Parts: sequence; structure tokens; C-alpha cells
Amino acid sequence: MEFLSAFSQRRFRRYRQISRILVHYGFGFLLQQARPRWLRLRHRPPVTPAAPPARYLVLALEELGPTFVKLGQTLSTRPDLVPPDFVAELARLQDQVAPFAFSQARALIESELAAPLAQLFASFEEVPLAAASLAQVHAATLATGEEVVVKVQRPGIHETIATDLDILRDIARLAEEQLPELELYDLPSLVEEFAHTLHGELDFRREGHNADRFRRNFADNPALYIPGVYWELTTHRVLTLERIRGIKIDDLVALGEAGLDRHRLALHATEIVMQEIFRDGFFHADPHPGNLFAMPGEVIAAMDLGMVGRLSRALREQMVPLFTAVVRQDTDVVVESLLRLSIVGREVEREGLRRDLERLLHKYAGRPLKDIRAHEVLEEAVPIAFRRRLRLPNDLWLLSRMLGMLEGLGLKLDPDFDPFTIARPYAQAFLQEQLSPAALAERTVAAAGDWANLLLDLPATLPAVVGQLQDGDLSIGMELRRAERLVATLDTLSIRLALGLLLAVLIVVAALFLRPLLTAGAWWGWALVGIGALGLLGVGLGLLWTLRRG
Repeated sequence: MEFLSAFSQRRFRRYRQISRILVHYGFGFLLQQARPRWLRLRHRPPVTPAAPPARYLVLALEELGPTFVKLGQTLSTRPDLVPPDFVAELARLQDQVAPFAFSQARALIESELAAPLAQLFASFEEVPLAAASLAQVHAATLATGEEVVVKVQRPGIHETIATDLDILRDIARLAEEQLPELELYDLPSLVEEFAHTLHGELDFRREGHNADRFRRNFADNPALYIPGVYWELTTHRVLTLERIRGIKIDDLVALGEAGLDRHRLALHATEIVMQEIFRDGFFHADPHPGNLFAMPGEVIAAMDLGMVGRLSRALREQMVPLFTAVVRQDTDVVVESLLRLSIVGREVEREGLRRDLERLLHKYAGRPLKDIRAHEVLEEAVPIAFRRRLRLPNDLWLLSRMLGMLEGLGLKLDPDFDPFTIARPYAQAFLQEQLSPAALAERTVAAAGDWANLLLDLPATLPAVVGQLQDGDLSIGMELRRAERLVATLDTLSIRLALGLLLAVLIVVAALFLRPLLTAGAWWGWALVGIGALGLLGVGLGLLWTLRRG
């Protein structure tokens, strides 16, 4: 067959298996347009509709195996791509499968670590503590007596996932070719993003590095405990971690019997998350109760650090005006902030989005923050994002999911707990840091880089433009949206340039006029420095306000 010259028998069989399962659970229409002509199927009888389609999708994904279970879990964090009822059902997708044989686990460990199991560990439990689609976990003891857990990758999982990802790439490409309306979602890019995430989870060293990073970030915060990584017993397919002995953080009976203070646990959980967001920009994206354990002193131990989120400084700075506008009920600023954060803002219907958000904000107007439940707001905001095609960065959806988990945990531990009281000082500290001299200097450097790139590009760009003008080929008709974007960019550059010039003036003045006062060591010299800096800062802020309003 011509097809088999390009596709392996394994891939062909897997393609047919996926198709049969999708058709059986009522999702044959997904293949109607995308399915290649060569695919001829003998389907199992389709299920009789007795449950919502979202439930059948979960059943189909579970039967399809590890790649599709992970795909479903990923889609559950993307309410901008999936209808709300499907998001809710996918969030319940379980990653629990039958364990593989101990003989296979032993062979893989000995191959990866190049030594017999008995030489590596003083004891090793054959029955795993848990088994998931990608790996299973065994308890063991080192020769030194330390208790550890060993995460072992499922045999053959790389080959299975590679085949499935190739098939997903084919389906995404064919679907986009046959259904032009799907171009909005850029399915091939979404598949590549998913593939990147999945390959990252298959490299257990990345999870180990995540653990090390969390431990460094919280070196001065004893509220969080991260298990140590035994790097000499770790490879990309085997991960050995310190074993944690604690109580599942949502086991209220056990917490009470151990004498642990549930209010302090809720307090510590919130402080941990606020530090991750506002100080570190690096957070645990899957903090469900099964991954968190309470230890003596209300210390929280975190496990399973393979899924993390990252918030760049630029992204966090963009989030601040959004949060402020929500509190102030300023719908227009909320819309503009969301569009700046959006990946494909040009397809968003601004007026419809504004109306939807205005109704949502008015519903909560006047209510104290402590009486507002984040999960309730998210349940109403998610359909808006889907309906208005608001595509936000994946890390923001991971963040919203994580905050929803945190709130649910906090309310279970202490129904009267107010997380906003804990969050406020972290947000204030972040805002103060944005106005620090170091932050301002960093923005100045960024502004200088923007202008330098613009000026360096001009010599290469102008000849082509002039040539088009001479030939009469240059079209001046520019889309309004592009013009608005250009104006916004130039406005940003002008503000950055003004700030850079202001800081340059400050440096020059300090160097030329204040140096004699400082070298004299007089207290009034330092006082003049402070007064002068405050004055120039006031002038600068006034100038920036004028530029923004203009």
C-alpha cells in the first residue's frame, strides 16, 4: 500500500484503534472531515446516549491511553478552547491505571542506573504505592537507612506517545485544512505546545530541577517543605526522592487527631501561593490535596512537582492593572487589560466582551472581598472567555486553576478564612518593587533597546520602501487595527524614552552637583540628595501621567 510506505504498521493500527474508540463513544463526527480516505473501519456498536457527551469524551480518553489522558487533563486547564461543561468533566479525569510488572520496573532501574537493584537500595517494595499513565512509584530504603520513593517510567511509553503525537499532528493538520473556521485555534500549534509539555513530563530530571528551584525559593520560608532529590539515583526515566511522612492536607479527622491547627495550615498555604505569584513567578500548577501533606508545626510538604507554571515579570506587571480594575469595577480597563494579555485579541468582539464583563462585575459590586468566592467568579468568567474567543496564555489558566484549588482547600480547612487579607501585603510589595530604582533602570534599558532596534532596522527597511514608492507598488491602505497597534507601540516607546531621559537627567545632576556635598559628609548634603530625588521623581511621574493621558 502507498500509505504503508510512509506510515509504519504500528502507526496504522493505532490510527484505526483511535478511530474505532472515538466512533464508539459518539465522536465519529470529529473524523468525518479529517479522516483520510484510506481509513476503512469496522466499528464497535456506538453507545446509546444516556450521559452527557462530555462524560463519554472522558471515557474515550481513558480507553485511548496515556497520551489522551494527558491531553484531556491539559484541555481541562484551557477553558478558552473547550466548552465549560467539557472543562468540568475533564477536570475529573483520573490518571490511575493498573501497575506494570515489578520485573519490568527492576529491569528499567538497573538499566538506567547501571547497577543491580540490591546494590542500589537496601530494600525495595515490589508493590507500588501508586500507578499512573506515565509512571509508578515504589517505596525503598537506601543503604544509609534513609527512606525514599522511586518513580519509574512505564516501559514503552516513549514509543506510544511518539506515535500518538504524530497522529494528533495529522488530525490537527487535516481538520484545519477541511474546516477553515478552525484556523482561529491554530490546532497544529496547540498540538506542538502539548507535545512540548508532555516531553517535559517524560524527563524526570526536569521534575527534580523544579524541586530544587522550589527549595531555593523557599529557603527563608519554613512553611513549605520540598523533598530532597537523590541525583545519583536519578535519570530522565527514574526519579528518586526523599520520602515524606505526613497527613493528607484535606484529611480533617487525621489533622484533628494530630493536633494540627487548620487555620494556620490555610494561612501557610495562602502565603506559599502568594510568594510563588508575586515574588518568584514560579508556581506549583497541580496543588490538589493528594499532592500536599501536613507536617508538625503546620508545615506543608509538596509532592509531584512535574507540572509548574511560570509568570514572567512582564506578565505579572500586566496583571496588576487588571486586578486593580476588577476591584474598581472599571470594565473598560478590564477589557483592555485582557486584550493586552490575549494571544489572539484581534478576533475578540470588544463590545460583547465589555457587556459580559460589566454584568459579571456588577453582580459582585459592593460585596466585601472576603465574601467573594474565586471559584464562583471563575465558573461565570470561563463561559465568557470561551464565547468571546479570548485566548489567554496557558500559564494564566494554570494560575486560575491553582487559585481555585487553593480556595477550595482553604475553605475546607477554615470556612471563615479570608485569603485576601493575606494576599494584600504581597501585592503591595510587588507594586513597590515596580517603582524601585532598579526596576526603573531596567525599564530604561528596555526602552533603549526598543529604540536601538527600531533605528538599526531603518537602513535595511527604507530602501525597500523607497523602491516601492518609485515603482508605484506601495499600498498605503492600512487596516485600522494595525494602525492602532502601531500607535500604541509608539506611545509605549515614547513613554519609555521619556522615563529614560528623566533618569539620565537625574544621574547627571547627581554626578555634577551633589558629589561635593556627599564627599563632605555633611548630613544636610544627604538631605538635599533626598529632596532633589523626590522632586525629580515627582516631575517625572507628572510627565509620565501627561504622556499617558495625551
